[in-house]
Amino acid sequence: MDEFDDDSFNDILGSMEIPTPAKQPKTSSAATSDSHSNVSASTSGSAVSAAPVSKPASNPHNVLVHTKQRGNPILKFILNVPLEYRDDIVPDYVVGRTSCILYLSLKYHNLNPDYICQRLKALGKSYELRVLLVQVDTPEPHNALKSLTRISLLADLTMMLAWNAEEAGKMIETYKQFEKRSPDLIMERVESNPHQKLVAALTNIKPVNKTDAVTLLQTFGNLENLINASEERLSQVMGLGPRKAKKLYKTLQEPFLSK
Repeated sequence: MDEFDDDSFNDILGSMEIPTPAKQPKTSSAATSDSHSNVSASTSGSAVSAAPVSKPASNPHNVLVHTKQRGNPILKFILNVPLEYRDDIVPDYVVGRTSCILYLSLKYHNLNPDYICQRLKALGKSYELRVLLVQVDTPEPHNALKSLTRISLLADLTMMLAWNAEEAGKMIETYKQFEKRSPDLIMERVESNPHQKLVAALTNIKPVNKTDAVTLLQTFGNLENLINASEERLSQVMGLGPRKAKKLYKTLQEPFLSK
């Protein structure tokens, strides 16, 4: 029987025509009372038997775990967020309102290569972020991972690799913990300090590293003096050497606008 919510079920009951008992000659008040009691009991019995059995709403602070994942060793490493087992979810783990995780052992994938395609077909487009968490538990994973990478690209999945059960559990836990965090935490930070901007610009010149860039600015004082320095003078800077000096000098002397 299809499940209904309480309002829709009440609407259905309201639209039903409950038959009334046929008119009979008056006999006694007791008989009339018994007749109405039977009808009432019959009606209420039908309502009780037709009432839907709905599951309680899930706690938004919990990681929802499909009941088929019971016994998975990765669960004992999820320690900092509570777990809630459900049999009414399609993915293996739900870590947010629009985020889910499908767990796949590489060893199981080699034995059942069609399994992941069947899971994706059942999942459809239900979630915005769909993570394929692959536990690498085979000695030669390369061919299987190549196949799963292709599937992930075609199905718009984010594939994450875990090399043991603990890593897999911590990944699920981290996804839940960062569910409502700002993306600024993982975005590149743009330096506002002019000195730091110069250091970052110089390190874009291979093979100049950050230490070289700081030393150059300390030696020449500003960018103008650095640009006007000769190749020989650059090679005398501590830690730079002739190879780095040649590359740096060539880059600084190139025109900014190509003709």
